[in-house]
Amino acid sequence: MEIYKKQSLSETFKVYFDKRMIKILLLGAISGFPWVIIGSSLSLWLKEDGLSRSTIGWAGLIFAVYAFNYLWAPIVDRIRIPVLTEKVGHRRSWIIIMQTVILISLVCWSLINPIANLALVISIGLIIAIASATQDITVDALRIEQIGENEGRSMQAGAAMAVVGWWTGYKLGGVIALNVAEFFQNIGINNYWQITFLILGIVIIFFNICLMFVNEPNQFNRKENQKQTDKMIEEKLGSSNIATKTIAWLTGTVIGPVISFFKKNGFNIAIAILGFVFLFKIGEAFLGRMSVIFYKEIGFTKSDIALYSKGLGWITTVIFTLLGGLFAIRSGVIKAMFISGILMASTNLLFSLLAWSGKSELLFAIAVIFDDMAAAFATVAFVAFISMLVDRTYTATQYALLASIGTAGRTTLAASSGALVDWLNGDWGIFFIITALMVIPSLIFLYMIKDKLKLND
Repeated sequence: MEIYKKQSLSETFKVYFDKRMIKILLLGAISGFPWVIIGSSLSLWLKEDGLSRSTIGWAGLIFAVYAFNYLWAPIVDRIRIPVLTEKVGHRRSWIIIMQTVILISLVCWSLINPIANLALVISIGLIIAIASATQDITVDALRIEQIGENEGRSMQAGAAMAVVGWWTGYKLGGVIALNVAEFFQNIGINNYWQITFLILGIVIIFFNICLMFVNEPNQFNRKENQKQTDKMIEEKLGSSNIATKTIAWLTGTVIGPVISFFKKNGFNIAIAILGFVFLFKIGEAFLGRMSVIFYKEIGFTKSDIALYSKGLGWITTVIFTLLGGLFAIRSGVIKAMFISGILMASTNLLFSLLAWSGKSELLFAIAVIFDDMAAAFATVAFVAFISMLVDRTYTATQYALLASIGTAGRTTLAASSGALVDWLNGDWGIFFIITALMVIPSLIFLYMIKDKLKLND
């Protein structure tokens, strides 16, 4: 653990000028961009083709694959892509393959009418989600491995840059998608969303080119430690042959990361950590899943949404994510988690005011600014928190496990967001109040374990 004296704010800020932070920013953008495709873009595509809120909400179940990518994370952690791995590296080869799958899926979407082929549209969306979730496994691992294991301040700054990158990919991707779709709609093209998906495919190609500038550190220790785990399991099996070697490899690959996590934290603390991670961002997810539908229903156009929610929101997110990173560095991630959780709940209430007041560009801008500020603080603290918990021997698998559990809460439960609005008879104000209350259980979990966590903070 590094020991350092209390620094001034300007001295602390210098950590962002490390050249590794630019690479982490790019990795974050690569990770965030697919959420535009299967989030805002898909939702509006279905909405403008006449599908109901409930249908759109349940279509969001495709996000649930992010909650289960830890199941195949061990494979991504250990399997090397033939030929491509030797040329570009283990982590980058997996990213390129998944980006290619997303690109092909966008081309397929550009050829489909969602009304006549809803099942096919959702199936392709599921493929994009699986590819994106698989990509996230190795993106997060590559991001963590850019920073030394004992560089606590750099890890928190890296978490901030990863969040900035994610929101850059998501927000600016949304600006591109919404403005391009509206442009083609205004000039009279009926299949404007299908053409928009082809434009988004060009962005995917651009990301793959930029990825070549992110170096991949050699992780010989990881390979050796994994082999030692396999050997230990093989010795316990009492013999050495093809069968026992295979069993040892499979067991070490799948079970090793889980055993390591519980051994490091203890069973009770580990369970509490998982409970907190699962519940922390549920309210944000409920709001996020229905936000673009809410904006549309109270009268905002796609260009309005692009300007306020995506463009203005991106600027706000960048600024407050960097400030959130500094706050986490100076106060510690636990304190940052508590404060950001309270902020998330409070800012959700602004959307209730917007719902009750009707269309107001000023109130819309204020709600977006404060919501993105809270989300930025919460996300950077959350990413730093789980990054510090992982064992470098199983970077991809353990981070994927923790991130997947967090996503499980956001995606599986938030799939009912549209149904909740319908149950409330379209009372958006009450809906947003309910989302504000959803953070409370997670903060109770965090309070229970705050003094028992083992973090290199």
